[in-house]
Amino acid sequence: MKNVFTLVWFLLLSGSLLSQNAEIKIPDSYSNIIRKGESLYFKNPVNGRLAPQKEAHPFEQIQNLAVMPTGTKTGIAFDFKNSSFTGTIYYGLFSSHLQKYAYPVYFKKSAVIKNGKAEINLKETAGRYDIAGWEKTGHMKLGYRIVNAQGVILYDGKINIKGKGPFAPDLTITEGPLVNMLSENGAVISFETNKLCQPDIVVNDKKYNTPSETGLHHEIKLSGMEADKSYRYTVHYGDYSERYTFKTAPKEGSRTAFTFAYASDSRKANGGGERDIYGVNAYILKRMAVLAAKEKAVFMQFTGDLINGYSSSIGQQRLEYANWKNTVEPYWHYMPFVIAPGNHEVFLKVFDNGSHYGISVDDFPFDKVSAEKVFADEFVNPENGPTTEDGTYYDPDRKTTDFPSYKETAYYYVYDNIAMVILNSNYWYTPNVRQIPLTGGNPHAYIMDNQLKWLKNTLSKLQNDSRIDHIFVTLHTPAFPNAGHGGDDMWYHGNNQIRPWVDGKPVKKGIIERRDQFLNLLINKTPKVLALLCGDEHNYTRMLINDKTPRYPKNYKEPEVKLNRGLWQITNGSAGAPYYGLQKMPWTNFVKKYTTQHALMLFDVDGKKVTLRVINPDTFEKIETVVLTK
Repeated sequence: MKNVFTLVWFLLLSGSLLSQNAEIKIPDSYSNIIRKGESLYFKNPVNGRLAPQKEAHPFEQIQNLAVMPTGTKTGIAFDFKNSSFTGTIYYGLFSSHLQKYAYPVYFKKSAVIKNGKAEINLKETAGRYDIAGWEKTGHMKLGYRIVNAQGVILYDGKINIKGKGPFAPDLTITEGPLVNMLSENGAVISFETNKLCQPDIVVNDKKYNTPSETGLHHEIKLSGMEADKSYRYTVHYGDYSERYTFKTAPKEGSRTAFTFAYASDSRKANGGGERDIYGVNAYILKRMAVLAAKEKAVFMQFTGDLINGYSSSIGQQRLEYANWKNTVEPYWHYMPFVIAPGNHEVFLKVFDNGSHYGISVDDFPFDKVSAEKVFADEFVNPENGPTTEDGTYYDPDRKTTDFPSYKETAYYYVYDNIAMVILNSNYWYTPNVRQIPLTGGNPHAYIMDNQLKWLKNTLSKLQNDSRIDHIFVTLHTPAFPNAGHGGDDMWYHGNNQIRPWVDGKPVKKGIIERRDQFLNLLINKTPKVLALLCGDEHNYTRMLINDKTPRYPKNYKEPEVKLNRGLWQITNGSAGAPYYGLQKMPWTNFVKKYTTQHALMLFDVDGKKVTLRVINPDTFEKIETVVLTK
């Protein structure tokens, strides 16, 4: 959950690493990262060479693009404070006629960005072009799209404008409202405004607000409602109001019939246009949202690689997150999108050693700028997950913070008779696995001890809950990669030596051992676990995991786990990222379905019966239908 007045934003605007670094404690979990004067360096333990921290100040940051325009006699003017920035602003009005899923309709003209400035003549939208009715009311909502000189779409914005000429930008909900944390008696509605305000939400004449809050980010909890019932909610802010609806969840264990959606991996792709709205394949992502709404999904679970990411600029990372949320926002007004992180959500501290990517680790201080903290600031998720890896046997100092928080990156929720358990398979992530012994960090797909312990306790609780018939476990990385990730995920070509390093020392369990502990919990200890939902590989792949599935490298020396039943692993990283072809793996014969088509998974839950329908959201072609329960 986001607090706009956090130190993160202050540090972003301050622009100086030196003064920041003077106050930063280097976590004891890392190795060979040192402070010299007011600067941080990676010190190569072999040759003693120092690699300085790299600063990243790209123009493509949220604070540089989501600027407040100024009013003019004929319209509005943008000043991006960058004389070298050139491009185009496309713009259009939101219609005053009621629409459930509203997007702006672009006007026939556009505005040129020259020397970092542009002006939009709103007078030209009068007469037959006035679909907003601003000539009568003196109010309009304008949508606009910023495109650079190379044709890359950087940002889609919206702004309320008052006046009939002269015009003035006004208080606006710039993001949301979004339905989050749906329950049988309410939800949490979150949204952003461009000015400080104290909004409220009205449902059935009852007013909900946070009286002590006056800010830009707003989270308002709605409660006291009946289960499985549709409600209209009206957001009031300043002189404006917006109306939407949502439906509460059924009572847990009521076993009503419902459908939910699943996908992952919507980061940018080639092809031009909306396939890359700065970091996001918005074209396919929007089609996913349209199909989920058409099929009356009650929520969409989206597990990782939303954005291109891998940034060391907070403003750049937040721009990509904003573009993701803007893409699906009209649908998120009504149904929750429940988000989990992947490896592309990493946020890095980078040291320049002359190599292409440099030396990269999860940014710190962990409570201010880690990947986990930036992600948690952007989304509203349950806070019932593990806390941190502090306190484990490998924690170098139990009196200090040596690991980031899991808050809102690992958690679980219940809807009727299903439970969804979300894991963070890129916690404390160091991208270069060969670098991990030098700096410390966690490799892609490794589930560390405290998260595994939390998973064990959570699965046991859900297994013993008579209201729950089916448990889904989702994490970004497959246990058994099939297409494009045979060299990592929970396999690494069968190399069990891959593992986290903490304070210069490897942890006890390797990646294959940890995978087996994970499978033992899901398959042997928790019969209600119906499927493992993954992403990372950019395709749709359904495979069966059972004791006959080949799953060990040759000459494996550690104990092998016996599996007492079958489990579906379903990988669906086909929400827009560039495709991966099928690889020959030891378990390839257990793959039941594979396609590089874009695919939305729709789970139809009807009591004990669960049917999976998979549909291409771009063409509506039916890929497969399979009953997952006996």
